Amino acid sequence: MLLVPRWALLSSGCAPVLLIAGWVVAAALEGSAYDPVTQTISVLAAHGASGSWVMTGAFLALGVCHLLTAWGLRAAAAAGRVALAGGGVVALAVAVVPTPSSGGSLGHGSVAAAGFTLLALWPVLAASGGSGTPWALRPLPSFAATAVMVAGAVWFLVEMDRHGMAGVAERVVTAVQSLWPFVVVLSCLRHRAGRGAPSA
Repeated sequence: MLLVPRWALLSSGCAPVLLIAGWVVAAALEGSAYDPVTQTISVLAAHGASGSWVMTGAFLALGVCHLLTAWGLRAAAAAGRVALAGGGVVALAVAVVPTPSSGGSLGHGSVAAAGFTLLALWPVLAASGGSGTPWALRPLPSFAATAVMVAGAVWFLVEMDRHGMAGVAERVVTAVQSLWPFVVVLSCLRHRAGRGAPSA
C-alpha cells in the first residue's frame, strides 16, 4: 500500500506558498491603511478591502490543498485525515463567510476558531506507532506539532485581547499549520524511498 502519492507533495507544498503569497499581495493592495502587525489576515478578505479577492482566493486555494492532501495521505490515521480535511472545509467557509468591513462577526469568528482547532489537532490525531511509521507521523513529533500550534493559537488570543501583535501571531500559527502537512508528506515519501520501494 502506498504511504502517499507524489502529487500530495504538490498539494501540501502549495498550501503555505499560496496562503503567504495571498496575504502579502492583499496587504500590498491595501496599502498603508492596513497594519500587518496588529490586524488579522481576515481583514484583508473583508467586504470592501482592496485585496479581498486575492485573500479570498488564497483561502479557497488553501482549502482545496488541505482536502487533496488529506485524501492522499494514506499513511496517517483516519481521524487525522478527517481533521485535516475538516480544516480544508473550514478554509473554504472562511472565504464564504468573510469578516465585515468594521466590527466583529460571530459567524466568521466561530468558523475561524473551528479551523484553528481542527488544524491544531490533526497532527496528534494522525499519529501512529511502530518502527515502520514515517518520522512526522510518530507520536512525539505529532504531539510536538500540535503543542506548537496550540501555543500559537493561545498567543494569538492573548494578542487579540490586549490589542497587540495579533497580526504577527496569526501569521505565525497559520504558517505553521499550513506547512505541517507538507512536512508529513515529505516524511512519508522519504520513508518509502528509504525502504527501497516506489512512492507513487
